[in-house]
Amino acid sequence: TGLRTWAQASGIIFGRVAMRHGVIVLNDPNGLSKAMNKMYFQLFPEEVRPKTLITRDRDEIKAFAKELGGNIVLKPLQGSGGQSVFLVRPDDVPNLNQMIEAVSREGYVICQEYLPAAAEGDTRLFVMNGQPLRYKGKYAAFRRVRHGDDMRSNIHAGGKLRQAEITSDHLKIVEIVRPKLVQDGMFLVGLDIVGDKLMEINVF
Repeated sequence: TGLRTWAQASGIIFGRVAMRHGVIVLNDPNGLSKAMNKMYFQLFPEEVRPKTLITRDRDEIKAFAKELGGNIVLKPLQGSGGQSVFLVRPDDVPNLNQMIEAVSREGYVICQEYLPAAAEGDTRLFVMNGQPLRYKGKYAAFRRVRHGDDMRSNIHAGGKLRQAEITSDHLKIVEIVRPKLVQDGMFLVGLDIVGDKLMEINVF
């Protein structure tokens, strides 16, 4: 939907119309309209999320970077697919103003602690009705590893697919997020997990 920004909102509207005519719609359109925004992620328990700050204030971002030893990720609150995502290292702090400027052009900035486990890529685990989706005993999941020195593991940013190993950490995250996913009618989602932290919940 990168090229068709209208598509998600239209899908939700048509989904609501279908529901009114007695059609079972998955995922629940009312839940989707809440989950479209990256702020939705902040409503999940803190223990499964990386430390996060959402702001437009440059000084707050600098203080956050300092608190985390200069290792943070900056990305826009709106938008996805690895656009305008910056990894800030301690050496990059002198250039932080330019990075903040680039990301804040699109509005609010999400600042997140950088998880060293991200170097090994992330795992997308599919969850259906609050349970890890399995077929013939195997989990529906894949691992994405970044290509070369690009920190983004998004497939269209050059990430490579690998077989996923599902661990107790992954399953614990599912346990923690299950109640809210089920309550919001998020029947089928993809959880993006790095180490023992949830990075994103894909609801479309």
